[in-house]
Amino acid sequence: MSQYLAKKKIFDLFFSFIGLIFLWPVILFGWIASSISTRSNGFFLQKRVGVNGKVFHVIKLKTMTDTKSDFSSITALNTKRITKVGALLRKTKIDELPQLINVFLGQMSFVGPRPDVEGYADKLTGNERKVLSFKPGITGKATIYFKYEEELLQSAENPQNFNDSIVYPLKTKINLEYAEHASIIKDVDIILQTVIGKSIYSETIIPFTSTHECIDKLESYKC
Repeated sequence: MSQYLAKKKIFDLFFSFIGLIFLWPVILFGWIASSISTRSNGFFLQKRVGVNGKVFHVIKLKTMTDTKSDFSSITALNTKRITKVGALLRKTKIDELPQLINVFLGQMSFVGPRPDVEGYADKLTGNERKVLSFKPGITGKATIYFKYEEELLQSAENPQNFNDSIVYPLKTKINLEYAEHASIIKDVDIILQTVIGKSIYSETIIPFTSTHECIDKLESYKC
């Protein structure tokens, strides 16, 4: 595992540096567009739980207008605040590009569990805390499964309850599965699946498209 993590660190440092060199114009353009559409600083910084439970500030492009009330960490409950530019940034994933800075600084990795807001990952206990031994990732196995997470939560009768009782526990199970079998080859495969939607190494991950699929998958881990 130590050799894998060392290789992963080198991989992250090298490719995040290359990514920032080539993609900084896109990030700059996205920041300008976001600043105009939200009438505020186009960068969004939020505390997230990182490796070993250490809190850091994730960097993204702002896609929503600011609010002082009725805020939820569940995006599906904040759709009215998403700007037209923000919707485009989210659809193209350009809003995620500034996280290359987090990767370069060693706070995140290209592949790993998504960084959670406080109140979720930091509350894990027992074997589930193994998830925290990995740096949070820009993408990951659970990220691909939940490609349509916003739509799934919007279709749920109670989005907050569905997130807390089904989505998050299921993500934890999937992330534990990743942690137990992680390798550089599998990381590269997850990146490619994120980009092109197909696996070159193992079985292609099919994103969930209904709440029933999520429930069935979670039940399968209990068998």
